[in-house]
Amino acid sequence: MVSPLVSPGSGCRPVLLVLHQEQSTPGRLGRLFQERGYPLDIRRPRFGDPLPETMRDHAGAVIFGGPMSANDGDAFVRQEIDWIEVPLREERPFLGLCLGAQMLAKCLGATVCAHPEGRAEIGYYPLLPTEAGHAFAGEIGQPWPSHVYHWHREGFTCPAGADTLATGDDFPTQAIRVGPAAFGLQFHPEVTHAMICRWTVRAAERLRLPGAQDRARQIEGRLMHDGRVVAWLDAFLDHWLAGPGHPTAS
Repeated sequence: MVSPLVSPGSGCRPVLLVLHQEQSTPGRLGRLFQERGYPLDIRRPRFGDPLPETMRDHAGAVIFGGPMSANDGDAFVRQEIDWIEVPLREERPFLGLCLGAQMLAKCLGATVCAHPEGRAEIGYYPLLPTEAGHAFAGEIGQPWPSHVYHWHREGFTCPAGADTLATGDDFPTQAIRVGPAAFGLQFHPEVTHAMICRWTVRAAERLRLPGAQDRARQIEGRLMHDGRVVAWLDAFLDHWLAGPGHPTAS
């Protein structure tokens, strides 16, 4: 259940949201944070925005997805990967989604690479919790959704010291936990119906990749599975925002 809306005077620190394209949005995550009373601090390092030296003034940080690779040599990609050490060191809430999860893995020395047969995950695919993942579901009081939405051609290995919470078929590592407060999700729980429509039109050529689902199947998958994704995401965010070292007020 979504927490009650907190008034702007509640003192909640903002959530840092790192986006990668000029027109990118935080999707339903932005709305869910605001409904919980957290202002949004949106930054795009790709276009020159700085990242904070400490998480002292933020409730948490999310690095979203994008069309680039965590293996790219662009300065902003390296900057973001290196910056992840800040929330890890301070044990503050961090969430990486798709590219952001791959950046988290790469920061910790894991491998990010394409599928050996060139396959992609674009659409809704099964999510299989591990033993650690089942324990985490008990921790947050909500089971994992059976299927989640993907849009990627690269995956990552689980870094040393992290726990794999969920696995998949073509891309085995789907969710990891690093320490008490950092998580990486290969999938996109933030995606809205409008985002799926936009992605499947603007990047329609990706739907021809091996393993990708066509637009109709993706829309059908959303109707079938999104309710359980929303229920899981609500529970996850409440747990994540209340993580170790999290100050709710200044």
